[in-house]
Amino acid sequence: MLPTIIITNEDILSQVKISCKIPEFIEAIVAHKVVENAAFEVSLKVETEELQKAADQIRLMNKLNSADDTWAWLEKHSISVDDYEEIVYSTVISSKLAAHLFADKVKPYFLEHQLDYAGVVMYEVFLDDEDLAIELFYAIKEGEISFYDVAHKYIQNTELRRKGGYRGIVYRQDLKPEISAAVFAAKPPQLLKPIVTSSGVHLILVEEIIQLELDNEVYQKIASNLFSKWLKEQIAKVDVVKQLDSDFLSFNSEA
Repeated sequence: MLPTIIITNEDILSQVKISCKIPEFIEAIVAHKVVENAAFEVSLKVETEELQKAADQIRLMNKLNSADDTWAWLEKHSISVDDYEEIVYSTVISSKLAAHLFADKVKPYFLEHQLDYAGVVMYEVFLDDEDLAIELFYAIKEGEISFYDVAHKYIQNTELRRKGGYRGIVYRQDLKPEISAAVFAAKPPQLLKPIVTSSGVHLILVEEIIQLELDNEVYQKIASNLFSKWLKEQIAKVDVVKQLDSDFLSFNSEA
């Protein structure tokens, strides 16, 4: 039987330090303060209904379906009720600040970068041999073999092989430039000539090109990205002064 293990505040801080996490925590603290200050400057207010909605979303995201689940989660993460309320408030105020700063910038950004949000439904077989890829390309074109059969024979990844090389919806920004150029110039359904990249040879079947609309999901994604970029820029401008008490400094010097 294992002995009782006592964990102190110093143990936790030590673990944070030896995990090299302090810079990340400092950045998170600065980000929190930047958001608070910016929200204060523009007089943003948070309503009770907004807090309740955010609290419900956080519980749903963490699968906290009952009061017992919530209390167990708080205990697991050493979070008090006040801490939880701070998490909820921070979530809401960040969202409201993002909307305040970028609500009128999302649509222009989307229109300017619309091609980046285009998607393609595609199948892919990755090969090491260009000659083999060309041979298979013409064999598929001539009807001697199907793309599905090629995928089952040459794909090593089990799950991808089972799906016949189906990659689902892949977005332009997630593809290598040389692949993206060929894929989005295709007239679906079209089998592309083998594409050679630094990582190998790609045999691709383009099933459908999808031009996304600015729906709520895309809107939120763009707003989040713009806000994240803005926040990083603000953090970079901040002169961080660490005011640490003597106990922390003493512990810090010993670590």
